[in-house]
Amino acid sequence: MFQSYAAAIGGAPARGLTGKEVIEAIRHRAGFLPEEQLAYEAEIRTLWVTIKPELKPVFTLQLLDSLGKVQQAIMDLWGAPEDYHAAPVRFLAFRGTGPFFTLGGDLDFYLDCLAKNDRAALAEYARLSIEGAVRNASGLNGLVVTLSTIHAKAIGGGIDAPRSCNIMIAEQQASFVYPEIRFNHFPITAVAILSRRMGARAAERMLLSAEELSAEEFMAAGGLEAVVPTGTGEDWIRKYAADSLPMHAAKTALFSAFNRRAGDLREELEHLGEIWTDCMLRLHPAAISKLQRIAQTQDRMLARVYQRQDEPEARSPEHH
Repeated sequence: MFQSYAAAIGGAPARGLTGKEVIEAIRHRAGFLPEEQLAYEAEIRTLWVTIKPELKPVFTLQLLDSLGKVQQAIMDLWGAPEDYHAAPVRFLAFRGTGPFFTLGGDLDFYLDCLAKNDRAALAEYARLSIEGAVRNASGLNGLVVTLSTIHAKAIGGGIDAPRSCNIMIAEQQASFVYPEIRFNHFPITAVAILSRRMGARAAERMLLSAEELSAEEFMAAGGLEAVVPTGTGEDWIRKYAADSLPMHAAKTALFSAFNRRAGDLREELEHLGEIWTDCMLRLHPAAISKLQRIAQTQDRMLARVYQRQDEPEARSPEHH
């Protein structure tokens, strides 16, 4: 075990690595990875990343950093052309857990930055969001197919990270909404990410209307590759990976080609990141107060949801 693990860390062919060794190699390269959980399925050469924010289901700075470290670790370990055939990861799949997939960006972090007038921290948040989206869209520079499955409500900028993947599906109970316009704001990467999938007019309509779409409606608008029954999103990805393994090289090449044809995503997103940072720092006190109220509403809503989830477990047997 030690020899194969050491070989993986050194970038040598990783043929025959166990799931535990793959995850250990990634963790060794990436370092501390809070707010996410890794799992590996060798039969379909798929690394699962489960998004698990600690306090709120939002994309925190820590979570964005962790996701980026996993992406970079895979590229560092197995991204060299000569390592392609031995690379253990062919598919990188993202999934969530809990009553929401995401409530979007980290409003508490935004508010703290605004209170301190901290442009650098906001710019770093934007940079990490951009890096993750660029890597997902490129399939880690053509190394993997990136996929995501949405099991519940997804809000705002938290939609963009999974939508930047090559493939995004949703279970039928999921829904999608960008409410940012209501508080004089916009999500960092949505204009570019949505426009590439839905077309500019449909993306503009979704971002400016703040209208919530069902999974079926979002797919009809071009936002999804598939809508599947409740509880089957992960199985859909497993089947996709199994069916795609024999044609993996062609699929990654095609995804890379279409991504390149759509234009320089990094350049566009970096420009959007600058606009977003400026927009945040220009927020009027009334808009900031609204953000504070929304953050407080999120806290109360989550407290109620988690309390309801805990109630059946808290009851003693005689109460059933």
